[in-house]
Amino acid sequence: MSDAASPVRSEQVSPVPDPPGVSGRHGPLTGHPAPDRPSLNRYPVSFTGSASEYFRLWIVNTALTVVTLGIYLPWARVRNRQYFYGHTWVDGQNFEYRANPLKLLRSYVVVGALFGAYTLSQQSERWWWLSALLALVFALLYPWLVAQSMRFQAVNTTHRGLRFHFDGSVKGAYVAYGAANVAASLSGGLALPWAWFMQRRYQVNSLSYGSARGHFRGDVAPLYLIALTGVGLLVGAGLLLAVPAVVALVAWLAGSGFDPDSMDWENLGTGGAALFFVAAAYVILVALNGVAWQYVRAATMRYVLNNTELGGVVRTGATFNPWRVVWISVSNGAAQLLTLGLATPWAAVRRTRYLLAGVSVRAIAPLDDFAAGTSGPESALGEAATELLDIGLGF
Repeated sequence: MSDAASPVRSEQVSPVPDPPGVSGRHGPLTGHPAPDRPSLNRYPVSFTGSASEYFRLWIVNTALTVVTLGIYLPWARVRNRQYFYGHTWVDGQNFEYRANPLKLLRSYVVVGALFGAYTLSQQSERWWWLSALLALVFALLYPWLVAQSMRFQAVNTTHRGLRFHFDGSVKGAYVAYGAANVAASLSGGLALPWAWFMQRRYQVNSLSYGSARGHFRGDVAPLYLIALTGVGLLVGAGLLLAVPAVVALVAWLAGSGFDPDSMDWENLGTGGAALFFVAAAYVILVALNGVAWQYVRAATMRYVLNNTELGGVVRTGATFNPWRVVWISVSNGAAQLLTLGLATPWAAVRRTRYLLAGVSVRAIAPLDDFAAGTSGPESALGEAATELLDIGLGF
């Protein structure tokens, strides 16, 4: 039996006091009288996919994408997501992904044509203005594109047959992904955690499940702590690698009778050894930056999940260790490099399984009652939103 049948743990919680001016307590969604001490049910999230099973799907999708010169890519993307969504379970029900590959293909064509025009215009000085214009248009549209992408992902995600929705405003997108990113750049990165906070709050507060809206209860200070930890990791690991390397280099030069007076300092940058040193330092810096970024992503994800609620009665929680996620990401990258990419399915399943094993959902009302209470006219809105997303499906 799969983990889909993970037991639901229940515990008693203190009753929530009535709002001012309201007499008598009722259930949050059903309208029936609530017990004095409602049960808080905890539903583990589980992932039942396997590396071998996903490898067969992945290798077929990859081969068909190559053979069709990329035309099959939207179908491959949808099938891959359907696999991961279909093997993610909460309270005996799996998620579903219902995107239409044909709509994705149309957007892919538009994006591909624009990217091709940008690339070709960069090859000629005569058409430099076109590449500059396309880059400017992309920068101006970026917040809108992000919002369309989130809306597309939400309306194509269902659980218990009920769709998620994303109704974030265009103005909010330009504040969170336009003004906030500009502020982060102008401040030299000092405002970057604030930009993360603005973006996560925009994402969660704009999300809904049926008629139940999301709410982000987090603050900006913990994101600054996460960013400082990431910077500390980058600097600390850099020093740990740089100091022994410099000491070894100096010892080797001294042992080989190196004379600084005989060094051609003017042509130092053109020497083979110097180029190798610069290239090695660049690769190490990129690798360390990737490790630090993995920590920031995992720690931010855990913080957001621990401060997200839905409809006032459902909250998500996360207990996975960000440092463990860093190790999984690093070892996954090494495995993919050594196998020339063939370990990609194994790496994806391994990371997903660990992350979801540390995620749970807590609800005062049974999830069946919650889903029933949030269904209704929102389904029509989801259909309308899907129709409006044709151009955004490829992002």
